[in-house]
Amino acid sequence: MKTTVIGAVLAIVLTGPAWSQQAQMYDDRPKITVTGEAVVNVKPDKIVISFGIETWDADITVAKQKNNDILKKSVAAVKECGIPEKDIQTDQLSIEPRWSDNYVKKNFIGYFVRNTVVVTLSEVGKVEDLVTSALQSGVNYIHGLDFQTTEFKEYREQARELALKAAKEKADKMSAVLGQTVGVPIQINENYSGSPWRYWSSWYGWDWGWGRSSGMSQVQVQADRGSSGEITDTVALGKLSIRANVSVTFELKK
Repeated sequence: MKTTVIGAVLAIVLTGPAWSQQAQMYDDRPKITVTGEAVVNVKPDKIVISFGIETWDADITVAKQKNNDILKKSVAAVKECGIPEKDIQTDQLSIEPRWSDNYVKKNFIGYFVRNTVVVTLSEVGKVEDLVTSALQSGVNYIHGLDFQTTEFKEYREQARELALKAAKEKADKMSAVLGQTVGVPIQINENYSGSPWRYWSSWYGWDWGWGRSSGMSQVQVQADRGSSGEITDTVALGKLSIRANVSVTFELKK
């Protein structure tokens, strides 16, 4: 009999905190959940441009030499635009043998050599001249234009604060219609809103829109050049839209 009583006491002691924790987790207060969104528009002060060079020949040595010649000319052209060497990088060299029918390896066409030059441009006003010079030097693809701001963190904080204010104003107006007032925030969540605009493409086409939050995408747009060798459309330097989106749950009070 004593053993049974002790066991019952131990069970109460051990399960007591668990019941208490569950009671704390269950919140039966009246609540309202709203979302708030804000956009801060800023001018870009940095552009990362990725150029592509593609050459081919039945002889792999010739294909590589053609590519290397254009690479040297393009790097020299970029430097002539006043871009320091530290802001010019070459990477992503690839060599691909190609057939008219790649599945059965029939009718060999040649070796396609691809190389990439990535330029970080801090003087955004030079972007058009830089693109034109690169195309005239033999570059035949523009991998991507990534418009950035060096003060992204500061502007993102501004957008977040504005989004929270928007959520609070929405909650105030909605609760007032119901004859309620807004109390303390119970839960705050930030929703992913993407990163600033960037242009991107594959080797066979192009598109533009919201990019990933970090890293250069492995993409490019084939250059559209006029008879003079210049790019036919100017590069529009608009503003970056830095967005913030939050979801907030407030307590409701009468």
